[in-house]
Amino acid sequence: MPLSSAPSPDPARLVPVSVNFDDLDTPTDVVDALILSAFTDGSQPYAKTVRIAQIKPDASLLPAGAQLVRVASDNGREARLATGEGWTVRAVVWRGGTAEVTVTAETEEMVESMLKALVARSEAERVEGDGRVTIGFWHRSERRGASRAVRKVVAQSWAEIRRNYAGDTATALDRLMAVQPDALTGQLLLLYGPPGTGKTTALRALAREWLSWCDTDCVVDPETMFNDPGYLMEVIIGDDDDGEDGRWRLLLLEDCDELIGGDAKRSSGQALSRLLNLTDGLLGQGRHVLVAITTNEDLRSLHPATVRPGRCLAQVEVGPFAPAEAARWLDQPEAGVGAMTLADLYARRNAQEPISSAQPPARIGLYL
Repeated sequence: MPLSSAPSPDPARLVPVSVNFDDLDTPTDVVDALILSAFTDGSQPYAKTVRIAQIKPDASLLPAGAQLVRVASDNGREARLATGEGWTVRAVVWRGGTAEVTVTAETEEMVESMLKALVARSEAERVEGDGRVTIGFWHRSERRGASRAVRKVVAQSWAEIRRNYAGDTATALDRLMAVQPDALTGQLLLLYGPPGTGKTTALRALAREWLSWCDTDCVVDPETMFNDPGYLMEVIIGDDDDGEDGRWRLLLLEDCDELIGGDAKRSSGQALSRLLNLTDGLLGQGRHVLVAITTNEDLRSLHPATVRPGRCLAQVEVGPFAPAEAARWLDQPEAGVGAMTLADLYARRNAQEPISSAQPPARIGLYL
């Protein structure tokens, strides 16, 4: 049978387009749908989306000469849709300064050049002059799903806070702060020790010291993330071009005792397995992601799979000061000074007493 000579169908018409809205949708959802119009009908067959961790306060994220056709604001974000000759741009800015830009255009070269120019003129400096570092905070809500808010966090340099850590801890943190991406030997960082020893402060300093090659995100609800594959993939996979510029991303998970404890496999279900797969499995392959976990548990009580050789970049015990070190920190004689956490040292130096409604105990005595 001879082959048919009928013309090939128009690729733009292969799939009929139908968009439905209901009362759960918002005006910004409409903007999200409209950016697909020219891409769907084939007039602008190239599209790409980029995320910007922090934009300048006055950034418009629209090209010069753009014709603004939609503006919508709701739920802490503003969406703009603009068109020009052969292209369409959707720009979304969240309350914290995170942005997402989508460009559809007639050619791939136009998409790439427009996005490159928009990012170059809109992206804010990663460190403010006052030492603040931009950190993303992930959480999931039932209505909006996974979302990321950006905040500027004060982060002192490691040189400024090094004296706040005991000798062995400071030495280990020296090595960690100096790590470069070509020397990574694992994707998991464990900081363990009792409360009040400065684990979180050390991680803020780490975010600042690694800023030249690594961005930092904090997951507010890590148990939820590791028990929800969709949420986990949103945080980990991100954009398809994640890591193209060679930058890494550090995920901070604080106080995860149950996640990595000795009985984690039984108490946390699949959460531990997914964490391990992220740091040393298929999920983490090709993704420039490091995971830093703080815990109050001793290293010996953690699940053995989390501390096996080759998985951890660092296992740092952030413990209290020995009496002699505490005395030097306080600049006081050693007599009367015991082992103290960093929180204890600051409280003693500042003579802080907790606010309490409790009455002092009655004085008992004068009995024969």
